[in-house]
Amino acid sequence: MATTVRGPRKVAVVGTALSDCGRIEGPTPYALHAQAARRALADSGLDRSVVDGFASAGLGALAPAEVAEYLGLRPRWVDSTAVGGATWEVMAAHASDAIAAGHADAVLLAYGSTARSDVRAGRRTSNLPFGARGPLQFEVPYGHTLVAKYAMAARRHMHEYGTTAEQLAEVAVQARANASRNPDAMFRDPITVDEVLAGPLIADPFTKLHCCIRSDGGCAVLLAAEEYVRDTAKPPVWVLGTGEHVSHSTMSEWEDFTVSPAAVSGRLAFERAGVRPQDIDIAEVYDAFTYMTLVTLEDLGFCAKGEGGAFVEKGRLQLDGAFPVNTDGGGLSACHPGMRGLFLLVEAARQLRGEAGGHQVFRRDGSPPELAVASGTGGWFCSAGTVVLGRNH
Repeated sequence: MATTVRGPRKVAVVGTALSDCGRIEGPTPYALHAQAARRALADSGLDRSVVDGFASAGLGALAPAEVAEYLGLRPRWVDSTAVGGATWEVMAAHASDAIAAGHADAVLLAYGSTARSDVRAGRRTSNLPFGARGPLQFEVPYGHTLVAKYAMAARRHMHEYGTTAEQLAEVAVQARANASRNPDAMFRDPITVDEVLAGPLIADPFTKLHCCIRSDGGCAVLLAAEEYVRDTAKPPVWVLGTGEHVSHSTMSEWEDFTVSPAAVSGRLAFERAGVRPQDIDIAEVYDAFTYMTLVTLEDLGFCAKGEGGAFVEKGRLQLDGAFPVNTDGGGLSACHPGMRGLFLLVEAARQLRGEAGGHQVFRRDGSPPELAVASGTGGWFCSAGTVVLGRNH
């Protein structure tokens, strides 16, 4: 469908879906992409023929061409941005800009991974460096694994601001509490701070439960221009503002281990949305490690720098807490099949539509949340993408 655009169009999330997630045996990553894509289209109520844009990363040598072909799509707009866990928020920003400008009408973002099955089958290993070429070659001899880099950053925050291991453990405990009410979550049994601290040490100060789980799974999000909203099956969730930022690759080029790139992407997203952090009802943030949640909340402006430890105490992040965060249980308990950023957008949209079931958050008047933020982090705080979503535009 050719579209004549007279000015910037508003953009909405009109369809969301998860593929089967958790412990999946048999399906390939391509199949999980397809399953999530079909479900998201069904959720939207729109026909596949309206999809003229596609974004995907992390699979195939020619992504997104290979995945689009598998899905039977022939898009006129594509994006294969790959910046780790922040990829999907950055892609959503690019897609929203393209739709607003008339370069596409409806863009499908899809992801699928068999990370857990690959490890179990010996096809993939964990806790290794991302590579040993280019600038990274100078760090590899010192044993910098991904988890070690995050652990170093957490230790610096503890040194600078007095943040404690118990406060970091609170993040894991509250993520599990949220997951306990989500039937799709992989781990739902309650845990305590003492249990988190007593677990096997992975990289000081992180024990096992400070680290994300490993799962299979996929999801998809359909973004569309405002004129399509009248034909959708569900209420739209509007993209109000986005921001992206790249910070560093090598640890020696990271100016401050206690500041993530969300400090820039978040500021940009809030400014463009015309809202403030204190206006936000819920947050979905990337949580491969407990420290990621804490420092991202600081950098998005929900508390001052150095106050994240106190901010996450007293059940604040739980579904019935003062500021619900990672309402599905996050990567620490619900699912983490790799680049989890797209799951943040799915959960935020479901919460705003009031469709989260047993783990739905409600405002004091009994209505669903009005405003949500989804903020992804990639690499070892190398990149960030932030998206502000709302029920109204």
